Amino acid sequence: PDRVLNFGSDTPLDPPKEQITPENLDTHADKLPRPTGYRVLILPFTLSSVTKGGIHLAKQTVDKERLATVVGYVVELGPDAYSDPHKFPEGAWCKKGDWVIFGRYAGARFQIEGGDMRLLNDDEILATIDDPEAILS
Repeated sequence: PDRVLNFGSDTPLDPPKEQITPENLDTHADKLPRPTGYRVLILPFTLSSVTKGGIHLAKQTVDKERLATVVGYVVELGPDAYSDPHKFPEGAWCKKGDWVIFGRYAGARFQIEGGDMRLLNDDEILATIDDPEAILS
């Protein structure tokens, strides 16, 4: 094979499951939780398994980077997100479909079939960005 997916282990890998991405969110809509109150549902950015130089990264490396990421895609806003005019006098900091930066330990992490997700409070969003790969490189 041209690459090894499971370094340091003799146990075979399970067949890969389809990961949730911003491009296929519609096909996974029935699995996604709906945020309540002032919460924001975030899909963490997933690093490509092949670097720009063509090096194939181990699955464990990609998984570790996904857990440590501070960049995510806004999937859904709760009904009360950014509704406090005293706290957000300029309006919402982000909207559905934006790429955002958040604190490393912010929010609640959870897994659903297809990937990891995060629920953040509306005030835990630190910035919006155009290109998530620019932040991680």
